[in-house]
Amino acid sequence: NSMFLTDIYTNKEMVKMERTVEVGTHQVMLEEDGVKLSLTVVDTPGYGDAVDNTDCWEPVVEYVEEQFDKFLEAETRVKRVSLPDSRVHACLYFIAPSGHGLKRIDVEFMKRIHDKVNIIPVIGKADACTKEELDSFKQKIRNQLEEFEISVYEFPRDEDEAESSDIRAPFAIVGSNTVVEDSKGRRFRGRRYPWGCVNIEDQ
Repeated sequence: NSMFLTDIYTNKEMVKMERTVEVGTHQVMLEEDGVKLSLTVVDTPGYGDAVDNTDCWEPVVEYVEEQFDKFLEAETRVKRVSLPDSRVHACLYFIAPSGHGLKRIDVEFMKRIHDKVNIIPVIGKADACTKEELDSFKQKIRNQLEEFEISVYEFPRDEDEAESSDIRAPFAIVGSNTVVEDSKGRRFRGRRYPWGCVNIEDQ
């Protein structure tokens, strides 16, 4: 829940956050090393938690479509009104590190939204898996995305980037909003464990 070493949600907000499939928005201004980013996070904290998840993706799909309609209406007026762009530009879809591939709810959601927004599938809490388990898990997910014809965002490759580098979705991440120090005195954002430290920015 952090970017640019800034909490997007405070601890109080996390405690008060209701588990619901209703769409909520949260705006934050992030800044680091002179770089500013105005970010609007659209979240559904209770997505997929119900016993019956039938059509639980509908509020999200409706929200995305509503933002497109608002933008189109503003653009097609005779006298254009300057409105903030509230369209959803990217969907970070977090996948539990189960190792078993995508669940049915994952597939159904992405099938309904992949033609409306850039989907970036992300395996959260990736430090729960070994490298071999992650490689196998990623391949399972890629096979499923191809099988169900789900389009996800493909990041452009830099000209000087090695062809062997793996920049294809899904991406495995470890999150942290704290700075730790290892045995050699190096400071970085990471997570500390009894067996050592994980640098979350180390590829």
